[in-house]
Amino acid sequence: MGTSIWLRAVLATAVAVLAVGTSSAAERFTGPGVTADEILIGQTMPYSGPLSAYGAVGHAQAAYFKMVNEKGGINGRKVRLLSIDDGYNPAKAVEYTRRMIEQDNVLLLFSSVGTATNIAVRKYTNGKKVPQLFVAGGDSAWSEPRAYPWTMGWMPTFRAEARLYAKHILKNRPDARIAVLYANDDYGKDYLRGFREGLGNKADTMIVGAESFDWSDPTVDSQVISLKASGADTLFTATGGRQATQTIKKVWELGWRPLHYTALPSASVRGILAPAGVEKANGMISAYYAKDPTFPSFRNDSAVKEYFAWASKYYSGDAEDGIATYGYQVAQVLEHVLRRCGDNLSRENVMKVATSMKDVEFPLLYPGVKANTSPTDYNPINQFVMMRFDGRDWQPFGSVLTED
Repeated sequence: MGTSIWLRAVLATAVAVLAVGTSSAAERFTGPGVTADEILIGQTMPYSGPLSAYGAVGHAQAAYFKMVNEKGGINGRKVRLLSIDDGYNPAKAVEYTRRMIEQDNVLLLFSSVGTATNIAVRKYTNGKKVPQLFVAGGDSAWSEPRAYPWTMGWMPTFRAEARLYAKHILKNRPDARIAVLYANDDYGKDYLRGFREGLGNKADTMIVGAESFDWSDPTVDSQVISLKASGADTLFTATGGRQATQTIKKVWELGWRPLHYTALPSASVRGILAPAGVEKANGMISAYYAKDPTFPSFRNDSAVKEYFAWASKYYSGDAEDGIATYGYQVAQVLEHVLRRCGDNLSRENVMKVATSMKDVEFPLLYPGVKANTSPTDYNPINQFVMMRFDGRDWQPFGSVLTED
């Protein structure tokens, strides 16, 4: 009798252990795109088309995960990145995103570039409950957790950034006559909205000229000529890619010398300013939240040194291109999220971890800037430092500013 009870107890224990083991094994494979040794993620990139300069984001991220994989991966799994050229075409972005989710079965979408392309897929990804993480763009559309709980950005919002420039103008050039050039899409209109918000009730009197452009326009020459004719002494541009380069060149050719504030996506020295001629960008003002490797003050920074060491071994592009640095930086953020997920790599847990960052200091963030998220706040970064281009490098000035 006693032996029978003992035997039943042993068998029950064995079954319980087996059940726990099975549960743990199942948990380890939780989530589409996850196997015993791989995490599959996807993105679309404008490797061709008007924003091809931003393809450096994808190239840098592929190189970063190559390094991570050579070092053993993330919690024992290698990261495989599907990165597809959408040419900054929303229809292609939708097609390729559907393919990655429905056929390739990716765990998540990561750092796809572009406002129009990401907005085009946002409803679909949220309907499928697929994380659309760290969208490469500062549109406020990436921070609408009630309507789109599966979509979040990384950089500060365009509206917050634009408000910062407006406030800087009000403080330092209260009598400025301002011209605005902006993209005729959600990206450009978000900047314009924030800029007007920052100027407040002075917006209508201070803005003496505003022109928009479409990304398909061959040039922005006519818009720049019109803005010069407005008599403006201050220029704010929400451009990008080749249109940003064209703007700088045309302003110079016209002999127009306004104080030029440029949106961050147009501040890349190698990708935007150099093709125009860096001397033509001298004196431009922008804002940033990270350590730009071209800042002389950061040449001896340990995180910057580590970045250049990575680039020398893994990245074949221009390491001093801020667009590539951005790609590397955001890859570090995703690595952080995936490592914190441990073996629970469900899509739900990925979003839970991504939306619960508390004062995280990533290596390439500007000193004093920290990442914070919550289930109701999808804006990881809301701090900036102003910077001025000296004809060679961007030089930060002033203290870290917070713009809500």
